[in-house]
Amino acid sequence: MAELNVTLPDGSRRVFPEGATALDVARGISPRLADAAFAAKIDGRLRDVYLPLPGDCHIEIVTNRCADALDIYRHSCAHLMANAVKELFPEAKIAIGPTIENGFYYDFDRPEPFQPEDLAKIEERMEEIISRDTPIRREEMPWEKARDLFEKEGEPYKAELAFERGQNEPVSIYRQGQFNDFCRGPHLPSTGKIKPGTFKLLSVAGAYWKGDEHNKMLQRIYATAFLSAKELEEHLARLEEAKLRDHRKLGKELKLFHIDEDVGPGLILWTPAGATIRQELQNFISEELRKQGYAQVFTPHIGKLTLYKTSGHFPYYKDSQFPAIVAPESLAVALEENCSCAELMNRVEAASARLAASVNERAGREVIGAGQVMPDDQLLDGFLLKPMNCPHHIKIFSSQPHSYRDLPVRLAEFGTVYRWEQSGELNGMTRVRGFTQDDAHLFCTEDQVGAEVRGCLSLVKIIFGTLGLADYRVRVGLRDPDSKKYTGTADNWDKAEEACRDAARTLGVPFTEEPGEAAFYGPKIDFIIRDVIGREWQLGTVQVDYNLPIRFDLTYTGADNAMHRPVMIHRAPFGSMERFVGILIEHFKGAFPLWLAPEQVRLLPIADRHVSYCNTVAENYRAAGLRVSVDSRPEKTGYKIREAQLQKVPYMLVAGDREVDAGAVSVRALKGGDLGVRPSGEFLETLRGRVAKRTLELE
Repeated sequence: MAELNVTLPDGSRRVFPEGATALDVARGISPRLADAAFAAKIDGRLRDVYLPLPGDCHIEIVTNRCADALDIYRHSCAHLMANAVKELFPEAKIAIGPTIENGFYYDFDRPEPFQPEDLAKIEERMEEIISRDTPIRREEMPWEKARDLFEKEGEPYKAELAFERGQNEPVSIYRQGQFNDFCRGPHLPSTGKIKPGTFKLLSVAGAYWKGDEHNKMLQRIYATAFLSAKELEEHLARLEEAKLRDHRKLGKELKLFHIDEDVGPGLILWTPAGATIRQELQNFISEELRKQGYAQVFTPHIGKLTLYKTSGHFPYYKDSQFPAIVAPESLAVALEENCSCAELMNRVEAASARLAASVNERAGREVIGAGQVMPDDQLLDGFLLKPMNCPHHIKIFSSQPHSYRDLPVRLAEFGTVYRWEQSGELNGMTRVRGFTQDDAHLFCTEDQVGAEVRGCLSLVKIIFGTLGLADYRVRVGLRDPDSKKYTGTADNWDKAEEACRDAARTLGVPFTEEPGEAAFYGPKIDFIIRDVIGREWQLGTVQVDYNLPIRFDLTYTGADNAMHRPVMIHRAPFGSMERFVGILIEHFKGAFPLWLAPEQVRLLPIADRHVSYCNTVAENYRAAGLRVSVDSRPEKTGYKIREAQLQKVPYMLVAGDREVDAGAVSVRALKGGDLGVRPSGEFLETLRGRVAKRTLELE
């Protein structure tokens, strides 16, 4: 019998007979390892443990201690859930059930909507299927056979997938008793490997088949699973805490922002309280920008289509932009010519021969193809709600000549941009259609790139440190060498990517390199912060761009009196004000530090005779720059204190006869409780000092 040479992770080798499985290898090492095996990694690829080894190979047994274990476990839980649904509701048709961050989901087509009590029944049936310890087995077959199998079972969605993903190559299905699913795998070897009490069905939502709103609406059951009951309990506790911190809930309770259907979904109305937070953040970063030599600019919310055709934003990213606004006179001409809708769009999206020739010549390759060019008399003029601020800043830079002595030029703007997000993707302030970026663009020489990128990164670190966002990781987004979406030469991309790597190394924190995460015009450095309950958010970003200066023919005069091309750096530490404030609402649970709080101090007179004194104190505090109110209602003091606490006011100053006579206030802090009686003027100076230092703690 032929033999197989198997190399283990420690480099040792063992010999097994032909036909041996990864499970046989695990048993040969120890029975405990075989019992703990989830799957196997054969020459770096995940496979089911019961499949015969393909030949001589390197092998690693995947157990619950391995990085791949949780995804395999959750994927098997998704099949388990679908199996339970089919047993309880045979009329349900199964669609897809992938793993996602922190869990998994499965889509079903069922006439009746799933109810909360149905989820409990499904969980019970899942535990029953676990107790059966049903083997889970992979089977490969021609796609036609898989299609016929699912058609016979009355599973049209699976049959459709088999047709789409097969086509001249075998496909795989997983059999789990009477339940069959179309899947790549791998999976746990049996249902008994899933532990009761380690999964939880969370909610039901609508989802279009394949995410296409023209397809049928299915029912999506969201769920989660962890490798131990303790981890699941901790995760569910975090979910409950997340509900309490939900910025949509707190934003409404604290009157921070409003979304009105008459204004439009995804368009934020900043109320006075929320606007105060936003203004304080803008003041904060503006101070830092002045220290670093930035110049503030303002640009319109709209620009000509030619501007965005030159930059490459239009029409390549039209699906994420609001539709172009065709100039009335151009539209009138097109209507007179009886243009169809398709022809109208072609004329809007096309570029002139002159623009295509100039961009292509500077780029050294065909960036705007011949199929995108139309004669000038056929082009339709128009405008676009700006999706990015950079083309406007480029035009400011190019509006006057520059010498190498002028560089770097740093232009900053709190600029509002507009992106078309699908309605199902909108989420309070964190996913919107109109948002304001703390945007800046730097124009520098190639020798200045490293120092300027490091300056941008230091700004991000200052912001995060001031706001207590100390737990973050860094991602360097590189181009995908197999993709054609990127503009520019390979040489410029290599230089830009190395500049990002060099700058990331100076941060003193680990960073990852992720191909495919670059912008279309250049690589970038992203900051992903982890909030107080462990969730990750992508915030600040810095991007190095050799390509837009080429497309817009930007130049400066060098020391040699020749014309040179500047390098452009894009940076936005907050990302967007809407998203950043939404994240801060949840991070601080609505209890903002003193310097950011919309209302910093509330004076609480005990009786009507104390109102005049409180008003005088309030005037003094306001004159010193603090945000103060007086609650003069004829309510009990305890009630007023509770209301102020619910509204997250950092300090409540109570005044009665004793305080009036002493020129003092009785201080209560939102987080520190009763701080005793303080002279009014002395406490004012304490607060001013804390605001000036932008401290996070109240006491």
